[in-house]
Amino acid sequence: MCNMNEEKNLFFDGADTVKLAEKYGTPLYVMSESYILERCHEIKRDYLNKYKNTRAVFASKAFLNMEMCRIIAREGLGLDVVSGGELHTAIKAGFPMERCVFHGNNKSYSEIEMAVSNDVGRMVVDSEYELEMIEGMAKDHNKTMPILFRITPGVDVHTHKFISTGQQDSKFGIPLNQDILYAYIRKAMEMKHVELKGFHFHIGSQLLDNTCHLMALDVLLDLLKKVKADLDFEAKEINLGGGFGIHYTGEEKRHDLSYFVDPMMENIYSKCEAYQLSIPEVTIEPGRWIVGEAGISLYTIGAIKEIPNIRTYVSVDGGMTDNLRPALYNAKYEAVIANKVNEAKEQLVTIAGKCCESSDILIWDIDVPPLEAGDILAVFCTGAYNYTMANNYNRLPRPAVVMVKEGQDRLMVKRETYDDLLGRDI
Repeated sequence: MCNMNEEKNLFFDGADTVKLAEKYGTPLYVMSESYILERCHEIKRDYLNKYKNTRAVFASKAFLNMEMCRIIAREGLGLDVVSGGELHTAIKAGFPMERCVFHGNNKSYSEIEMAVSNDVGRMVVDSEYELEMIEGMAKDHNKTMPILFRITPGVDVHTHKFISTGQQDSKFGIPLNQDILYAYIRKAMEMKHVELKGFHFHIGSQLLDNTCHLMALDVLLDLLKKVKADLDFEAKEINLGGGFGIHYTGEEKRHDLSYFVDPMMENIYSKCEAYQLSIPEVTIEPGRWIVGEAGISLYTIGAIKEIPNIRTYVSVDGGMTDNLRPALYNAKYEAVIANKVNEAKEQLVTIAGKCCESSDILIWDIDVPPLEAGDILAVFCTGAYNYTMANNYNRLPRPAVVMVKEGQDRLMVKRETYDDLLGRDI
């Protein structure tokens, strides 16, 4: 999606990023609609149209606003939400509620009421406390809510510990302790206002190898066999989560969707036949994989501070308020100077944010051309978990979000103003 022109500016989905910075200001999130649509089309071609009885839902925590809801709705995918705020956004955008899957390890009473009253398609249950609330709320509304139980398959994955979720010691899900899980299943089967459809797992995020997904799936399929034999419960649905990784730096590579789903579907078909199980509906929940590489962030360079024989700090007008991941996860990014992309990279610098925190470093040690204040820095692969994790630390307004497609740009989210920061103050 990125290329250069004779003016030596960086172009992104046909749009001149330097002109975007001039038009909308910086910091600025820029999203490529073409890239998002490519991933949606890949999901339909290589998964939904290839395998019967399948569903794909977008993990909206990666990037959510009303326009993104409308794009996902038009593409025929579902939406994975994890809070009342995400669900409210989907409702206001007119997203089809039957295509919504509601996750979360501690859903509140009001969130469950919102989900039940708006006929959310699936509730993924994380605790007995939540199960009882859903049953009571559904009874009050004279409805039956379809649910899945989220299990922790006990798989340790190769990713940062803060985004690993499938290990035994996890705040998410129901442990695969037979006494605990079987009690959940029996209880749900006896309830009149919930319908247990099956099981869900999500083992972590930014996974570049399919091994852990396959290990978790083996655990789940063995569970399906056991609960049918022991409890006479046959799952109609399974949800395999997401977590498919993307390119950020170096040799990291975003795999095609088929790299993950083909071996999983083959395993499902073969084991269900061997175990004499009906083939369940299979759902996946890609998030970062759809939007991560679809986004870049633009900044204006300000102060340049050289510490002889130690380091040169290049400060930009954003930082951990618009990209928390380096401080939170030690995340790595690649970047270029958008108005000097063809110039020789002659110096090694560190890109610093403007927040009053020593941890506010966007990129350690990057080669760049000679720099001056006013240059535009473009950081790649910021489409996931940057906008949605943006914050107002140091009372900094959050950036605008612009969508580009084939050279055309449109505003998705307005830039916050200083008065917006005071909007809830008393």
